[in-house]
Amino acid sequence: MYQIRTDLALETQEQKQEEHADLKGVRFLEEKKGTDLVVSTVVIETENGAKTMEKPKGTYITIEAGSLEEEDEGYHREVSEELANVIKKLIPDKKEDYSVLVVGLGNREVTPDALGPGVVDNLFITRHILKEYGKYAFGEKTVPRVSSIVPGVMAQTGMESVEIVHGIMKETKPDFVLVIDALAARSTRRLKRTIQVTDTGINPGSGVGNHRHGLNQKSLGVPVISIGVPTVVDAATIVNDTMHNLIAAMSQSKLLKTIGNSLEEFSDAEKYELIRELLSPNLNTMFVTPKDIDESIKRLSFTISEGINLAFSEAVFA
Repeated sequence: MYQIRTDLALETQEQKQEEHADLKGVRFLEEKKGTDLVVSTVVIETENGAKTMEKPKGTYITIEAGSLEEEDEGYHREVSEELANVIKKLIPDKKEDYSVLVVGLGNREVTPDALGPGVVDNLFITRHILKEYGKYAFGEKTVPRVSSIVPGVMAQTGMESVEIVHGIMKETKPDFVLVIDALAARSTRRLKRTIQVTDTGINPGSGVGNHRHGLNQKSLGVPVISIGVPTVVDAATIVNDTMHNLIAAMSQSKLLKTIGNSLEEFSDAEKYELIRELLSPNLNTMFVTPKDIDESIKRLSFTISEGINLAFSEAVFA
Protein backbone atom coordinates (compact mmCIF):
# COMPACT_ATOMS: atom_id res chain seq x y z
CA MET A 1 0.00 0.00 0.00
CA TYR A 2 1.25 3.50 -0.81
CA GLN A 3 1.64 5.48 2.41
CA ILE A 4 1.81 9.26 2.61
CA ARG A 5 4.83 10.18 4.72
CA THR A 6 4.56 12.28 7.86
CA ASP A 7 6.84 13.10 10.79
CA LEU A 8 3.95 14.24 12.98
CA ALA A 9 2.77 11.76 15.63
CA LEU A 10 -0.55 13.64 15.72
CA GLU A 11 -1.16 12.85 12.05
CA THR A 12 -0.15 9.22 12.54
CA GLN A 13 -2.61 8.95 15.43
CA GLU A 14 -5.36 10.46 13.27
CA GLN A 15 -4.57 8.08 10.44
CA LYS A 16 -4.64 5.04 12.75
CA GLN A 17 -8.02 6.17 14.10
CA GLU A 18 -9.36 6.44 10.54
CA GLU A 19 -8.14 2.88 9.94
CA HIS A 20 -9.77 1.76 13.23
CA ALA A 21 -6.42 0.41 14.44
CA ASP A 22 -6.01 -0.83 18.01
CA LEU A 23 -4.39 2.09 19.87
CA LYS A 24 -3.94 0.40 23.24
CA GLY A 25 -0.87 1.82 24.94
CA VAL A 26 -1.37 5.22 23.27
CA ARG A 27 -2.85 8.19 25.16
CA PHE A 28 -4.17 11.34 23.50
CA LEU A 29 -5.05 14.73 25.00
CA GLU A 30 -6.12 17.93 23.26
CA GLU A 31 -6.26 21.38 24.90
CA LYS A 32 -7.22 24.78 23.53
CA LYS A 33 -4.97 27.55 24.80
CA GLY A 34 -4.74 31.27 24.18
CA THR A 35 -5.64 32.77 20.83
CA ASP A 36 -6.16 30.13 18.16
CA LEU A 37 -3.73 27.64 19.79
CA VAL A 38 -4.40 23.93 20.12
CA VAL A 39 -1.93 21.78 22.07
CA SER A 40 -2.20 18.05 21.43
CA THR A 41 -0.27 15.39 23.37
CA VAL A 42 0.31 11.86 22.11
CA VAL A 43 1.96 9.57 24.66
CA ILE A 44 3.14 6.16 23.44
CA GLU A 45 3.42 4.09 26.61
CA THR A 46 3.98 0.49 25.47
CA GLU A 47 5.92 -1.46 22.87
CA ASN A 48 2.63 -2.54 21.26
CA GLY A 49 1.62 1.11 21.00
CA ALA A 50 4.99 1.95 19.46
CA LYS A 51 4.56 -0.85 16.93
CA THR A 52 1.08 0.34 15.96
CA MET A 53 2.17 3.97 15.66
CA GLU A 54 5.48 3.01 14.03
CA LYS A 55 7.21 5.52 16.30
CA PRO A 56 9.38 5.16 19.45
CA LYS A 57 7.84 5.20 22.92
CA GLY A 58 7.68 8.68 24.38
CA THR A 59 5.79 11.96 24.51
CA TYR A 60 4.88 13.92 21.37
CA ILE A 61 3.45 17.40 21.96
CA THR A 62 2.07 19.36 19.00
CA ILE A 63 1.27 23.08 18.99
CA GLU A 64 -1.12 23.98 16.19
CA ALA A 65 -1.23 27.71 15.52
CA GLY A 66 -3.53 28.67 12.66
CA SER A 67 -2.05 32.16 12.25
CA LEU A 68 1.61 31.21 12.67
CA GLU A 69 2.45 32.33 9.13
CA GLU A 70 1.04 35.82 9.77
CA GLU A 71 3.27 38.78 10.67
CA ASP A 72 1.75 39.33 14.11
CA GLU A 73 4.43 39.86 16.77
CA GLY A 74 2.00 39.48 19.65
CA TYR A 75 0.70 36.18 18.32
CA HIS A 76 4.21 34.84 17.69
CA ARG A 77 5.17 35.83 21.22
CA GLU A 78 2.21 33.83 22.51
CA VAL A 79 3.37 30.80 20.51
CA SER A 80 6.93 31.24 21.83
CA GLU A 81 5.67 31.29 25.43
CA GLU A 82 3.62 28.13 24.87
CA LEU A 83 6.62 26.45 23.24
CA ALA A 84 8.76 27.41 26.26
CA ASN A 85 6.21 25.77 28.57
CA VAL A 86 6.27 22.59 26.50
CA ILE A 87 10.08 22.46 26.44
CA LYS A 88 10.27 22.92 30.22
CA LYS A 89 7.90 19.96 30.70
CA LEU A 90 10.27 17.72 28.78
CA ILE A 91 13.58 18.92 30.25
CA PRO A 92 15.04 15.96 32.21
CA ASP A 93 16.47 16.34 35.75
CA LYS A 94 15.06 19.75 36.59
CA LYS A 95 18.27 21.23 38.04
CA GLU A 96 19.17 24.88 37.63
CA ASP A 97 22.76 24.62 36.34
CA TYR A 98 22.21 22.13 33.54
CA SER A 99 24.16 22.10 30.30
CA VAL A 100 22.46 21.73 26.92
CA LEU A 101 23.78 21.34 23.39
CA VAL A 102 21.40 22.71 20.72
CA VAL A 103 21.79 21.08 17.31
CA GLY A 104 20.38 22.83 14.23
CA LEU A 105 19.93 20.14 11.61
CA GLY A 106 19.45 20.95 7.94
CA ASN A 107 21.03 22.62 4.96
CA ARG A 108 21.36 26.43 4.92
CA GLU A 109 21.44 26.37 1.11
CA VAL A 110 18.03 24.68 0.79
CA THR A 111 15.37 27.04 2.18
CA PRO A 112 12.74 24.46 3.32
CA ASP A 113 15.54 22.63 5.16
CA ALA A 114 17.11 25.72 6.77
CA LEU A 115 14.95 25.85 9.91
CA GLY A 116 17.54 24.31 12.25
CA PRO A 117 20.41 26.63 11.25
CA GLY A 118 18.04 29.63 11.37
CA VAL A 119 16.98 28.83 14.95
CA VAL A 120 20.56 28.42 16.13
CA ASP A 121 21.47 31.82 14.64
CA ASN A 122 19.00 33.51 17.01
CA LEU A 123 19.82 31.62 20.22
CA PHE A 124 21.23 33.16 23.39
CA ILE A 125 24.47 31.17 23.81
CA THR A 126 25.92 31.21 27.34
CA ARG A 127 28.47 28.39 27.75
CA HIS A 128 31.50 30.49 26.78
CA ILE A 129 30.43 33.37 29.07
CA LEU A 130 29.88 31.11 32.07
CA LYS A 131 33.15 29.30 31.38
CA GLU A 132 35.01 32.62 31.35
CA TYR A 133 33.30 34.50 34.20
CA GLY A 134 31.73 31.79 36.35
CA LYS A 135 28.19 31.12 37.57
CA TYR A 136 27.55 34.73 38.62
CA ALA A 137 28.24 36.15 35.14
CA PHE A 138 24.55 37.04 34.89
CA GLY A 139 24.17 38.36 38.44
CA GLU A 140 22.08 36.44 40.93
CA LYS A 141 20.18 34.57 38.23
CA THR A 142 21.28 31.03 37.50
CA VAL A 143 21.56 30.50 33.75
CA PRO A 144 22.09 27.11 32.09
CA ARG A 145 25.15 26.49 29.93
CA VAL A 146 23.88 26.64 26.35
CA SER A 147 26.08 25.73 23.40
CA SER A 148 25.11 25.06 19.79
CA ILE A 149 26.26 23.50 16.54
CA VAL A 150 25.02 23.38 12.94
CA PRO A 151 26.53 20.13 11.63
CA GLY A 152 25.35 20.59 8.03
CA VAL A 153 24.40 17.62 5.88
CA MET A 154 26.38 14.61 4.71
CA ALA A 155 26.79 15.99 1.19
CA GLN A 156 28.63 19.00 2.69
CA THR A 157 30.71 17.26 5.38
CA GLY A 158 30.99 13.59 4.43
CA MET A 159 29.93 12.76 7.98
CA GLU A 160 26.69 11.71 9.65
CA SER A 161 25.25 14.40 11.93
CA VAL A 162 25.34 11.93 14.82
CA GLU A 163 29.11 11.49 14.34
CA ILE A 164 29.73 15.24 14.54
CA VAL A 165 27.43 15.68 17.55
CA HIS A 166 28.95 12.69 19.34
CA GLY A 167 32.45 14.15 18.93
CA ILE A 168 31.36 17.53 20.34
CA MET A 169 29.61 15.87 23.27
CA LYS A 170 32.84 14.15 24.33
CA GLU A 171 34.32 17.59 24.93
CA THR A 172 31.34 19.59 26.21
CA LYS A 173 29.50 16.82 28.14
CA PRO A 174 25.95 18.29 28.00
CA ASP A 175 23.20 16.97 30.28
CA PHE A 176 20.86 16.71 27.31
CA VAL A 177 20.62 17.63 23.63
CA LEU A 178 17.98 19.75 21.89
CA VAL A 179 17.61 19.10 18.16
CA ILE A 180 15.75 21.31 15.66
CA ASP A 181 14.83 20.11 12.18
CA ALA A 182 12.33 20.65 9.35
CA LEU A 183 9.65 17.97 9.00
CA ALA A 184 7.25 16.56 6.42
CA ALA A 185 3.47 16.64 6.93
CA ARG A 186 0.57 14.55 5.69
CA SER A 187 -1.83 17.50 5.55
CA THR A 188 -1.23 20.76 3.71
CA ARG A 189 -3.11 22.72 6.40
CA ARG A 190 -0.36 21.90 8.91
CA LEU A 191 2.46 23.31 6.78
CA LYS A 192 4.22 26.17 8.63
CA ARG A 193 1.46 26.20 11.27
CA THR A 194 2.50 23.28 13.48
CA ILE A 195 5.34 22.76 15.97
CA GLN A 196 6.08 19.26 17.27
CA VAL A 197 8.18 18.74 20.41
CA THR A 198 9.14 15.24 21.53
CA ASP A 199 11.48 13.53 23.99
CA THR A 200 12.27 10.67 21.59
CA GLY A 201 14.92 12.38 19.48
CA ILE A 202 14.81 12.51 15.69
CA ASN A 203 15.84 10.70 12.51
CA PRO A 204 17.12 13.33 10.06
CA GLY A 205 15.52 13.11 6.62
CA SER A 206 13.07 10.35 7.54
CA GLY A 207 10.05 12.37 6.45
CA VAL A 208 11.31 12.58 2.87
CA GLY A 209 12.62 9.02 2.74
CA ASN A 210 16.28 10.03 3.18
CA HIS A 211 17.09 8.04 6.30
CA ARG A 212 20.16 8.98 8.34
CA HIS A 213 21.28 7.68 11.71
CA GLY A 214 19.02 8.91 14.50
CA LEU A 215 19.91 11.41 17.20
CA ASN A 216 18.35 9.91 20.33
CA GLN A 217 19.26 8.75 23.82
CA LYS A 218 20.47 5.39 22.53
CA SER A 219 22.90 6.91 20.02
CA LEU A 220 24.09 9.89 22.12
CA GLY A 221 23.87 8.54 25.67
CA VAL A 222 21.88 11.49 27.06
CA PRO A 223 18.21 12.52 26.77
CA VAL A 224 17.30 14.16 23.45
CA ILE A 225 14.45 16.63 22.89
CA SER A 226 13.54 17.46 19.31
CA ILE A 227 11.59 20.36 17.84
CA GLY A 228 10.29 20.36 14.29
CA VAL A 229 7.99 22.24 11.93
CA PRO A 230 6.61 20.70 8.71
CA THR A 231 7.85 22.69 5.72
CA VAL A 232 7.20 20.17 2.91
CA VAL A 233 4.46 17.76 1.90
CA ASP A 234 4.59 14.62 -0.20
CA ALA A 235 3.18 15.13 -3.72
CA ALA A 236 0.68 12.39 -2.82
CA THR A 237 -0.72 14.72 -0.16
CA ILE A 238 -1.65 17.29 -2.79
CA VAL A 239 -3.41 14.62 -4.85
CA ASN A 240 -5.14 13.20 -1.77
CA ASP A 241 -6.42 16.63 -0.63
CA THR A 242 -7.51 17.49 -4.16
CA MET A 243 -9.34 14.18 -4.49
CA HIS A 244 -11.15 14.79 -1.19
CA ASN A 245 -12.28 18.27 -2.33
CA LEU A 246 -13.24 16.95 -5.77
CA ILE A 247 -15.40 14.18 -4.30
CA ALA A 248 -17.10 16.69 -1.98
CA ALA A 249 -17.78 19.04 -4.92
CA MET A 250 -19.10 16.19 -7.09
CA SER A 251 -21.46 15.08 -4.33
CA GLN A 252 -23.04 18.54 -4.34
CA SER A 253 -23.56 18.57 -8.12
CA LYS A 254 -26.69 17.09 -9.68
CA LEU A 255 -24.82 15.99 -12.80
CA LEU A 256 -21.80 14.49 -11.01
CA LYS A 257 -23.43 13.28 -7.79
CA THR A 258 -23.42 9.62 -8.87
CA ILE A 259 -19.71 9.70 -9.68
CA GLY A 260 -18.95 11.56 -6.44
CA ASN A 261 -20.89 9.07 -4.36
CA SER A 262 -19.09 6.19 -6.07
CA LEU A 263 -15.67 7.68 -5.36
CA GLU A 264 -16.71 8.43 -1.77
CA GLU A 265 -17.22 4.71 -1.23
CA PHE A 266 -13.52 4.04 -1.91
CA SER A 267 -11.59 2.97 1.17
CA ASP A 268 -8.41 4.81 2.17
CA ALA A 269 -6.38 1.87 0.85
CA GLU A 270 -8.11 2.10 -2.54
CA LYS A 271 -7.59 5.87 -2.65
CA TYR A 272 -3.89 5.47 -1.86
CA GLU A 273 -3.56 2.83 -4.57
CA LEU A 274 -5.21 5.18 -7.07
CA ILE A 275 -2.85 7.98 -5.97
CA ARG A 276 0.13 5.67 -6.42
CA GLU A 277 -0.95 4.85 -9.96
CA LEU A 278 -1.51 8.52 -10.78
CA LEU A 279 1.91 9.57 -9.47
CA SER A 280 4.05 6.70 -10.73
CA PRO A 281 6.73 6.64 -11.85
CA ASN A 282 7.93 10.24 -12.09
CA LEU A 283 6.11 12.11 -9.31
CA ASN A 284 5.92 9.70 -6.38
CA THR A 285 9.23 10.96 -4.93
CA MET A 286 8.39 14.65 -5.27
CA PHE A 287 7.97 16.93 -2.25
CA VAL A 288 6.35 20.35 -2.41
CA THR A 289 6.92 23.51 -0.35
CA PRO A 290 5.00 26.85 -0.33
CA LYS A 291 6.31 29.65 -2.54
CA ASP A 292 6.83 32.02 0.45
CA ILE A 293 8.84 29.47 2.43
CA ASP A 294 11.87 31.81 2.69
CA GLU A 295 9.92 34.41 4.68
CA SER A 296 8.17 31.70 6.68
CA ILE A 297 11.47 30.11 7.71
CA LYS A 298 12.75 33.48 8.95
CA ARG A 299 9.63 34.03 11.10
CA LEU A 300 9.50 30.45 12.36
CA SER A 301 13.22 30.45 13.21
CA PHE A 302 12.80 33.57 15.34
CA THR A 303 9.62 32.30 17.04
CA ILE A 304 11.19 28.94 17.94
CA SER A 305 14.46 30.50 19.11
CA GLU A 306 12.48 32.87 21.34
CA GLY A 307 10.67 29.88 22.84
CA ILE A 308 13.96 28.12 23.52
CA ASN A 309 15.52 31.27 25.00
CA LEU A 310 12.49 31.70 27.29
CA ALA A 311 12.63 28.06 28.39
CA PHE A 312 16.33 28.28 29.27
CA SER A 313 16.22 31.71 30.90
CA GLU A 314 14.19 30.69 33.95
CA ALA A 315 16.02 29.24 36.92
CA VAL A 316 12.99 27.83 38.72
CA PHE A 317 10.94 25.12 37.06
CA ALA A 318 7.33 24.11 37.71
